[in-house]
Amino acid sequence: MKKVVLLGDSIRAIGYGKVIPDRLSGEFEVWQPSENCRFAKYTLRGLWDWKDGIEGADIIHWNNGLWDISDLFGDGVFTPMDEYISTMLRVARLLKERAEIVIFATTTPVRNENAYNKNRTIASYNNALVPLLEEMGIVINDLYTPIATDPERYICDDKIHLSEEGIALASDMVETIIRR
Repeated sequence: MKKVVLLGDSIRAIGYGKVIPDRLSGEFEVWQPSENCRFAKYTLRGLWDWKDGIEGADIIHWNNGLWDISDLFGDGVFTPMDEYISTMLRVARLLKERAEIVIFATTTPVRNENAYNKNRTIASYNNALVPLLEEMGIVINDLYTPIATDPERYICDDKIHLSEEGIALASDMVETIIRR
């Protein structure tokens, strides 16, 4: 049985991560940390704590970004782009050492009225990172594009997390790419 590891922020933790283990049950062993993997450096640090759970992974599906691009204080994003890129590339290298297949899920959009996260920033971070990950042989799961087609439908009232329909869509995409 192949082992799948799911790493990521709350889009995983309270979203597709609640669905995927049941969908893959019997065909894949699924492991994920019980905690939210938050921002890129938190995930980087967590790779040490989660090493036993990650060990033996055939496929790792991972996302980070919403925490990194948050501008909570009005003085700029939490993680500047150059720091985000270098941290994410480091995470990617470490994940590739642990699994044959590594999949990165692009950062999902937010509703336009979200006060702390902006879709133009999310898109710019995704656009800067994805080609570099592709050069490393990382498979890309573009969650951003289909969810951005209808954020009112796919993002819940908190303006950042996936709605039930958004969770279903993301789960379909995660399941499909893992099975492929």
